[in-house]
Amino acid sequence: MKKYEKHVKKYLEERDWDKLRPADLAKSISIEAAELLELFQWTNQSLAEVKKDKVKLEMIKKELADVLIFCLEMSVLLGLDAGKIFMEKMKKVKLKYPARLFKGKYNDTDPGSDNDIYWKIKKEHRMKRE
Repeated sequence: MKKYEKHVKKYLEERDWDKLRPADLAKSISIEAAELLELFQWTNQSLAEVKKDKVKLEMIKKELADVLIFCLEMSVLLGLDAGKIFMEKMKKVKLKYPARLFKGKYNDTDPGSDNDIYWKIKKEHRMKRE
């Protein structure tokens, strides 16, 4: 991640964008994420179908890159170690959603039916925060 953070830092400094407001970056992340989501509007393609759709994959790559760039810009400007915060969050998510509860239970034709445990865990964690 450090390699990418260095590229982002240089990119921002070269344009005098190294003092952007975090709120503006957060808005940009959300806007780009919405553009990514828009690629799936009115569709319900499976993973396999999306992987076969080369045109859609190219569009996804562009929007996903935009999201990643803005995320890295925010972490760089705030002095955060993106790799470290990523790994810390992954550690928590692995504990929150243990593989033993989910492995072999995903049903691509009706994902909601197999995700009841997901929503139960999510609700329990939200209750703990309140």
